[in-house]
Amino acid sequence: MAQTCENSGIVNATSNDCECLTGFGGTNCSQPACGGTIFQGRDRALVSTSSNGFANLTAAACKCEGGWTGLGCNVCQTPNACASGYSSVSGSSTPSVMDGVQNTTMVCNSTPRVWAAGQMSCAVNNPTLRALYPLDATLNIMRNLNPSSSPLPNTTSFGDSGTAYAQLFYAGVEQFYCSADSCDQDTTDGGASWTCSNLTCKCRSGTSMCGAPGSTAITSAINGLSGTLTVDCDPVQSGSSTSKCAFKQATLQSLFGSGGLTLEGCTFGECVQQYVIDNNGNSATASAADSGSHLGGGVIAGLAVVGALLFLAILMFVFGFVLQRKARKVGPRGISHGGVGVEWSNITYVVPAPRSFWGRRKQVQGYTNDKTILDSVTGRIQPGQMMAILGPSGAGKTTLVDILAQKPKSGQLSGSVQFTGADRAPRIGFVSQQDVLPPMLTSIPEAEKISKVEHIMERLGIAALRNSRIGEGKARGISGGEMRRVSIGLELIASPDVLILDEPTSGLDSVSASRVGNLLHDIAHDPENPTAVIASIHQPSSHLYQTFDQILVLAHGNAIYTGPGGFAPVEHFNALGAVPAFPGQGYNVADYLLDVASDPPFVLLQSKDELKIPDKLESRSLDVSDSALEQGKTPTTRVQSGCATTFLTQLQCLSGREWKILKRDKTLFLTHIIISSILGVFCGGLYYQTDLTIAGFQSRVGCLFFLGALIAFSSLSALYNIVEIRPLFLRERSSSYYSPTTWLLSRFLFDVVPLRIIPTIIVSTITYWMAGLSHEAANFFKFLLILVLYTLALTLFNFLLGALFQNGGVAILLSALTALYQMTFAGFFVHLDAIPPVLRWLQWLCPLKYCLEALAVNEVGSGLMIQDSLAGVPVNVSASLIMNTLFGFGSNNYYRDVLVLFAFIAGFGLGVIGVVWLRVRERR
Repeated sequence: MAQTCENSGIVNATSNDCECLTGFGGTNCSQPACGGTIFQGRDRALVSTSSNGFANLTAAACKCEGGWTGLGCNVCQTPNACASGYSSVSGSSTPSVMDGVQNTTMVCNSTPRVWAAGQMSCAVNNPTLRALYPLDATLNIMRNLNPSSSPLPNTTSFGDSGTAYAQLFYAGVEQFYCSADSCDQDTTDGGASWTCSNLTCKCRSGTSMCGAPGSTAITSAINGLSGTLTVDCDPVQSGSSTSKCAFKQATLQSLFGSGGLTLEGCTFGECVQQYVIDNNGNSATASAADSGSHLGGGVIAGLAVVGALLFLAILMFVFGFVLQRKARKVGPRGISHGGVGVEWSNITYVVPAPRSFWGRRKQVQGYTNDKTILDSVTGRIQPGQMMAILGPSGAGKTTLVDILAQKPKSGQLSGSVQFTGADRAPRIGFVSQQDVLPPMLTSIPEAEKISKVEHIMERLGIAALRNSRIGEGKARGISGGEMRRVSIGLELIASPDVLILDEPTSGLDSVSASRVGNLLHDIAHDPENPTAVIASIHQPSSHLYQTFDQILVLAHGNAIYTGPGGFAPVEHFNALGAVPAFPGQGYNVADYLLDVASDPPFVLLQSKDELKIPDKLESRSLDVSDSALEQGKTPTTRVQSGCATTFLTQLQCLSGREWKILKRDKTLFLTHIIISSILGVFCGGLYYQTDLTIAGFQSRVGCLFFLGALIAFSSLSALYNIVEIRPLFLRERSSSYYSPTTWLLSRFLFDVVPLRIIPTIIVSTITYWMAGLSHEAANFFKFLLILVLYTLALTLFNFLLGALFQNGGVAILLSALTALYQMTFAGFFVHLDAIPPVLRWLQWLCPLKYCLEALAVNEVGSGLMIQDSLAGVPVNVSASLIMNTLFGFGSNNYYRDVLVLFAFIAGFGLGVIGVVWLRVRERR
């Protein structure tokens, strides 16, 4: 069986025995020496173990020989004690040396400074520790600077150069032991300060501090001591042989304050030859160790990843800037437009019947209840012509124009659409029934486009509306008819090859409708750029009807007429018979056609083959998920789907629009600023200048929790903004104005900065200084960093919900429930370690938990000390201990929490981009 050694003992590979630290012995180095001198080594008397398995120096009543002191008698006091101790084992009072010139006189160094290997023994005096363990506690430390210069290496010294070994005794029983290496000694202030690395400690299980029945166990805290160890000792007090020291380590400093474990009555003793002191008075010390705090490898790797991502973002921005400059030098392309015809054949569109709960289609008498919207509709329009699609409500007009405009449909679609005469992917302009426009924008764009815009505005009759707000339901702007003309103007700006409109005259008076009709007629018959114009019209006036070159009449999803306009449809129906006669001159032909289509005779539904329509093209069924019909290569079947400008130009334009909206509608911004200021004063007043008691510390964490909860609920407005602007994005994305990524980035910039980050900084700053949190500047900015990161994470999360759910009520409900979940698992209402294991894992998915933990760790990391009394016992303990006890937060988790919040930001951001690209698209 492999031998194990305590007190940093080393197993001898040959004998399998333990080589023990100076002052210890026994089979496993667990027995301290009793009396004698450190020169005796293995022959020194040891304290026997008692029935509980531990040796007790106090109970053994060990007495030190003359000239020796300290618990265990390892500290020399006089040179004679060193000389006699050495002579007792070697027969000489001084060790032999090669150079006879050296002064080999044995002396006892009783100062804090170490020359070779020194011993020290101190009384532990800390009110908090004494409240838990009221009996005497002693800390023995052996410091090795150059152990080979010790009188008897490996006997009066142990281990390598630059090492330190410590043991804490309580009521005479060793409780735990520690070791560290890479030590550096600093003696500039007359005392001695040792800074070591790689501290490890081991609690002796079953002792008073480490799990003995009826005692408070601090086993995990002791075994968790690691990192850098500092032993600071003042110069020996005048008129005394003792000094004060401090045993410092990050965890101990968080528990007992910046001074660590305070030591009093420290005695020092080191048997060393005079020449060692003479030769090493100005010599280099042991290897230095960095006494600063260390970041874990995972934290460093995480920070490197964040830095790499920021560098990549800057690189992409520079690349985008280069592309933008290059595009501007080349100039606009594809200025010419028009000259493109449209042919469609056998267009059939069926909406499947709703499915049952089990996913089966509902049937009536053995047949599915699918609804046919269009049934083998065929037609054609040449460039330079204007076609009206007529029919009563429900005839399928809107569905047909959607299909011709290549809009994605959710039903089953078959047939083909082709664009003739195009040498490239044609630009399709589409104006829907609903006017979806930015409410705070005026009806005039950038200065460089004024000339063209002015021309179109004059022709649309909206020139007087320049600089007028468009408005919306809650804020009155221009009229509905004027809004419709603005929508048409937006499509005309892009100079489309084919212009398709869904009821462009709805909501317009006869004069405005006639003006729109004349404009569309002029666009279609432009001699330089003839354009095919297709418009669904519900009930045109006689004058408007006469502007159309081609007419397509739909009835119950069937094309009962397609051909020339004017009086030709009347002649066609009169030739077929079985339809009411035309009332006569002066009657609106459009009204007559609607009368026929409202109740068409069966013969019209059978006469489609006799219509003057283009030759039928090959028909095939299409997959429902296809966003456009697939057709042959000649004529072309593709429409222009990419954006006309670079990413940076898109971002510039969208950012300009968002800035205009923000300037013109200051309500939301001012509301956030005012509320954040009021809440900052309220929260700061509620926790005003909290004291340093245990209850006061709990109030401090409560203040931090309040700020996190406030951010969680205030971010709901980000969700509302996404839901509100979603229809506009769908319309503009379907027209390929910009990419979804550009839109998201502009929304993120102009939602997060003015509505999230600025209010967060305001409420946090007011609360921070009113509540009396840490006055260190570094802690304040680290505090702001955490809240800003948490704000970004929650904003992106609400963006994700707003993009994922079309129903804003569902998204808001889920966001509110998520905020409640975060409050539950943040660690404030329930101790994280007290959560049942089946639910405990949920804390790792809670952004508020990392936010609150980082804020609390930042606060206690400033050296916050709790000064209170419990049952009359004074308590002077670090807030870190209270934080861990009450909330279960880790004292070294700040940078880990920063990286986790960055991970949440990245995860939610990628989720939003993915959802917007894949799901947030127009489907009709």
